[in-house]
Amino acid sequence: MGEEGPLFKKYRYADNTGSLKEKVIIREERESDYYETELVAKRAFWNLHVPGCNEHYLVHLLRESKDYLPELSRVAEIDGKIVGEIFYAMSYVMDGDKKIDVLTFGPLCVDPMYQNLGIGSRLLEETMEIARQKGHKAIIIFGEPYYYPRHGFKTCDNFGITTCDGENFDPFMGIELVKDGLKDVKGKFYEAAVYEECNSYTAKADEYDKKFPYMMKLKMPWQWN
Repeated sequence: MGEEGPLFKKYRYADNTGSLKEKVIIREERESDYYETELVAKRAFWNLHVPGCNEHYLVHLLRESKDYLPELSRVAEIDGKIVGEIFYAMSYVMDGDKKIDVLTFGPLCVDPMYQNLGIGSRLLEETMEIARQKGHKAIIIFGEPYYYPRHGFKTCDNFGITTCDGENFDPFMGIELVKDGLKDVKGKFYEAAVYEECNSYTAKADEYDKKFPYMMKLKMPWQWN
């Protein structure tokens, strides 16, 4: 593994967290960042929820989607290296025959070597403020229920909103960016189509993954299936 394997790096970074936090720059993604941001997504999600992951392929598809919102999406950089990112897309709630636009985001991730430095929180808080300033009223996501409530997210049953299948569960959450941003919004949430499309492109995701360093797919006890 060489002189400085992953564990050594982890402890080295832990001893230097203060200075690293000060170096974090949040900015818009550039075309020259594409490979690096996708690699960060792969490293962050690999074997986390399922054996392997497709989030790096999702980032690629998002940029080509009509629903993608680059003006809200951001990357985190330390010393010229991409260490985290958040990507936004437009989704909607159907209230009867009325379509109400809401934001969604994902992936939000941080390279494993730079986690626990507050980078994910900065990406989320700063982009939510940008969205608020641009007039967006609410965000609805599918995310980790142990993490997002720290930032004000609530389960969507609090807003009278269900999934497109009429369900509610802990990872299905929303937040009002302005007071009463979801007060008059009731109905079913429809995520930007690119998210579901990515899940159906298994073979294409595997082919796209060949662009990146090989990582073994492993079955872990904490995975969803």
